[in-house]
Amino acid sequence: MKRLINLKPRRAARVALALLPFLLIAFVYLGVSNARHAENPNDRLLPLPAQMAETFAGMATEANVRTGSIPLWADTAASLQRLGIGVGISAVAALVFGLLSGGLPLFRAPFSPLITVVSLIPPLAILPILFIAFGTGEMAKVVLIVVGITPFLIRDLTGEALRLPNEQRIKAQTLGASSWQVMLRVLLPQLTPRLISTTRLALGSAWLFLIAAEAIAAQEGLGYRIFLVRRYLAMDVILPYVAWITLLAFVIDQALLWISRWSFPWYHVDEKAAS
Repeated sequence: MKRLINLKPRRAARVALALLPFLLIAFVYLGVSNARHAENPNDRLLPLPAQMAETFAGMATEANVRTGSIPLWADTAASLQRLGIGVGISAVAALVFGLLSGGLPLFRAPFSPLITVVSLIPPLAILPILFIAFGTGEMAKVVLIVVGITPFLIRDLTGEALRLPNEQRIKAQTLGASSWQVMLRVLLPQLTPRLISTTRLALGSAWLFLIAAEAIAAQEGLGYRIFLVRRYLAMDVILPYVAWITLLAFVIDQALLWISRWSFPWYHVDEKAAS
């Protein structure tokens, strides 16, 4: 008799099981929304799908009278630019610090405790400080993302470097490799795919910090738009924007996964075996 722990669904079954929770959520939402609109046709809390589609289409095609830009695409471009710069700076900084901290004990001794302490500071708690120091422009928003996710990336890469078999370092040194050659030829190739994987995990936090910063001080952006229309209870704008952010996050996550699998197929061997 097969045990439950050993049962694996086939591909078609996996797709059906993956879609099931989304279908249940949609079914519940439609039921509650229709019930509320039957009692009050002007209900704004749970708009009907047709209302949201119409509003979203308008945001994506009609130019703003004041700015002349199309709101959805202007907001998306602004947010993605901030997110890309922030995550890019964080990834580069984390890779450099992770290499140095994981490869050089003399570097790790003074800086590892500092990174640990910084990682425990709630980034949103220092947001007012960032606005005071950098103003309410783009810099403060990017810095918040960098401060928010870089310590996490550094700690993860450092731990990954320390978990690598010490025999690899010893063999490289036996063959005459210098300290820098060990880090660049042994550590770097193995930390790079881990960096991509960890960055995927940090993207959720990066979006959170971005939207929080845009909600407080911005003239355009996805977070700015959501908090702008909340005063009007415009759920027909808020819900599609939340869905759009989720879609963007999913696409970015899958793009990073594809890059990792294409560039470092050996890193994903265990994933294929598990599936």
